[in-house]
Amino acid sequence: MKIHNRWFQLVASLIAMIMIANLQYAWTLFVKPMQTATGWKASEIQWAFTLFILFQTWVQPAQGFLIDRLGPRLFTTFAGVLCGVGWAGLGLVTTLPMLYTLYVIAGIGAALVYGGCMGSALKWFTKERGLAAGIIAAGFGGGTALFIPVIASLIKNDGYRTAFLYTGIFQGVMILIVAQFLRHPPAAPVARPAAAAASTGPMLGRHQFTTGEMLKTRRFYVLYAMFVMMSTGGLLVTANASFIASAWGIPAAALVLATSLNAIANGGSRIFWGWVSDRTGRELAMGIAFALQAICLVLTLTVGRLSGTLFTVTLVATFFTWGEIFSLFPSLVADYYGTACATANYGVLYSAKGVSSIIAGGIAAILFERFGTWTACFYGSAVLALGASVIAFSLRASAPDAVALGVPATAK
Repeated sequence: MKIHNRWFQLVASLIAMIMIANLQYAWTLFVKPMQTATGWKASEIQWAFTLFILFQTWVQPAQGFLIDRLGPRLFTTFAGVLCGVGWAGLGLVTTLPMLYTLYVIAGIGAALVYGGCMGSALKWFTKERGLAAGIIAAGFGGGTALFIPVIASLIKNDGYRTAFLYTGIFQGVMILIVAQFLRHPPAAPVARPAAAAASTGPMLGRHQFTTGEMLKTRRFYVLYAMFVMMSTGGLLVTANASFIASAWGIPAAALVLATSLNAIANGGSRIFWGWVSDRTGRELAMGIAFALQAICLVLTLTVGRLSGTLFTVTLVATFFTWGEIFSLFPSLVADYYGTACATANYGVLYSAKGVSSIIAGGIAAILFERFGTWTACFYGSAVLALGASVIAFSLRASAPDAVALGVPATAK
């Protein structure tokens, strides 16, 4: 049956991922209108973003465990309800507790979609794992490009509340429909992907790590630290682009254009670097991309503030060198630890994004309110990205083996 074709499953998962893209990447278009209408402080609004990311990431280990065993259809169906109710409901909020609660509900729904779809790609694809993970991640990172012009028009003509309501209902219904087609592949021995062998060492294809076994390895905590370090800069810009543009005197039209192009760059980054990593090795691709991310963050701060055009160009470059973390990290986890528990294993690693959101969302907004500048936030994020690059190159110099990863003796 066509429904059990891996490319059919990839496309179905991609559509579901596109439907949750607005929940994170269109948020910045709503914060200024919301602040104007309610009088809430920027930091108060941005704690909602932090809570969304926390729940979108920190519930993934638990739901990943269940999805690995029960399949994605039931959980994605439930996710459609949560995403639709949570996002549409934001158009009705009148208090901060309501804002936080509904955005958290949307975050849990997004977690179910993201974890299920990414885990499915890692299970269905072996030889092109980086590319498949990149395509799925691109749906989340770039899908909002399809909606930005519509959302901007709705906010301008009908208000931000209407924009929340209409897009929330549409996205929820689409997820419900797509969910009915999602399946896991039939159980079979995991083949060794020859293209990735250079980057993953002798462990690939030998032992399928459970999440508990993975957590006993040193290398997992190195990956976790890298994820925190790299996700901070992109989340800083994602959450605060409207405030940054306002502080630098960037025209509203330039912000809308930048947001649209950022989504394309973000999505394209995940596919491009995923494809590159299948050929060069994950760690080398990471090292190069992470170093470029540090440079682009500095350029955004120093050059991007000079005009709307430069703001757009530097932000696009920043997102093109940031989005790859959402294709390279899941691919590397599957390379190192196998695919049997890939959804749960990556779900644990993905929680690092929640840690970064605390820094990039609420704390960054508080720093700006106190000091009136984004300088420390951008330079700090650049330093973190550069540190992650150095670690990635060191990983490449010491590919994992059975001893380093702590494989149980009976599994060797």
